[in-house]
Amino acid sequence: MQTVTTNTLTDTISYKNIPIVTYKINYPSFTTTCNVKAAEAINAYYLRLAQNTRDYCRNVIFAQAAQDLEYIQGTRPFNAYTLDVIFQITYNSGCITSLYTDTYTYTGGAHGQTIRTSDTWDFSSGEKLRLTAFYPLTPSSLHQLQVSMESQIARRLKENPGTYFDDYKTLLHNTFRINNFYLEPGKLVIYFQQYDIAPYSTGLPEFYFPINI
Repeated sequence: MQTVTTNTLTDTISYKNIPIVTYKINYPSFTTTCNVKAAEAINAYYLRLAQNTRDYCRNVIFAQAAQDLEYIQGTRPFNAYTLDVIFQITYNSGCITSLYTDTYTYTGGAHGQTIRTSDTWDFSSGEKLRLTAFYPLTPSSLHQLQVSMESQIARRLKENPGTYFDDYKTLLHNTFRINNFYLEPGKLVIYFQQYDIAPYSTGLPEFYFPINI
């Protein structure tokens, strides 16, 4: 079993005495009763990701924000760029832990963008588990996944018309990514990114499949 602690890297960076970038990066740290060395390796993985994201904020996003501030030259209010990272543990039992991480970035405009990533870990070995560990990926099973997702969307559209693009069947096939999944108790969850198959207002579409874990 794993115990989870939340760590945070946060800062506000100014340019010409104006705060232009704010970031808050939450990332997990684990202790485990399964394999201490595996937990150490997984913790190092998340620390490295958090540090890389912090450096991206300090360099790339900061440079973009400073350029934007110089460009507007006081012609309009400047909205600080932001980056927020949160994670959610969705399954944690025995030596298996599954989670997703949402990274929200705002760099001007009407709204920001959220990118989701996910990981499912075996803390006995330290290995990241792939979808094939929980669901067989054959032409037949992939077709069944597609049909099930189409059916779930059809039901949702009856309740809320316009929440998916008209060509969602084609988009489901074209934007499916094998690593875009996480576990919940008794369920496999497959998700899509914003705009993959639905408008921004729909968020990140999720589809649910019963499995035995």
